[in-house]
Parts: sequence; structure tokens; C-alpha cells
Amino acid sequence: MAESSDNGPKIIVDSDWKEQARKEKEEADRLTRESEEAGKLPEPSLGEVVQMIAIQATMALGGVQDPQTGQVIPPHLPLAKHYIDLLELLQKKTEGKLDEQETSIVEGTLQELRMIFVQVVNHVSTGGGRNKNKQPK
Repeated sequence: MAESSDNGPKIIVDSDWKEQARKEKEEADRLTRESEEAGKLPEPSLGEVVQMIAIQATMALGGVQDPQTGQVIPPHLPLAKHYIDLLELLQKKTEGKLDEQETSIVEGTLQELRMIFVQVVNHVSTGGGRNKNKQPK
């Protein structure tokens, strides 16, 4: 039969120990709450969705510098049009369901992207989009 040893360390639980444990738990909970609040993401919004689509369209319209190569990325007009059309779809599907500010955000962003798209198309069609490093033949 196994003998029990009473020579091992003993844990004495008294009111001081309980109070210290309670304080440590409260402090840990407080730090956790503060940490969560500091890194808390904002509530999702329509403005955020519009912004994500607009960023993708803007990148596809070109003129953005590739961080790896340092080269300016040329426009990808079909992709830019796709993102503008996507934003237009969002506008149509939410028509009559948005508040005044949300409607203004969607309409304003769409108008701005369309104007930039036309400018880029005109620039590319007049030869402004050619690589200036190439020698004429």
C-alpha cells in the first residue's frame, strides 16, 4: 500500500491569500478590458464597405507605386470598371434604404470614381499612358 507523505509543501488558504487572489483577478480583468477596448475595431458601416471598394477601384486606375519594385502600376481599366460597377450595384440594391449621409457617401464616391475613370481613359487613349522609358521606333 502506498504511504502518504505529510512532509510535502502545504498550501495554507487564509483570508489574506483570498483577498490577494481576488485583487489580482480584478487587476487582470481590468487590464484585459482596457486591452480589448484599445484594439477594438469600429462598428461595421456602409461607409467602410464603400471605402474598401473605392480603394480597389483607385488602385486599378493606376498611378499607385508598387512597394516591392518602386515602379508605378499602370491602369487596369477593366478591373477599375468592375469595382465601379460593383459600387453602382450596391447603390441600386440599397436604394431607399440608406440615410442621407450614407446616400451622399455612395453617390459622391461613385461620381468621383467615374470622373477619374474617364480622365484615365482619355489619358491612355491619347498616348499618355505609354511607358516614357521606351524609345520610339
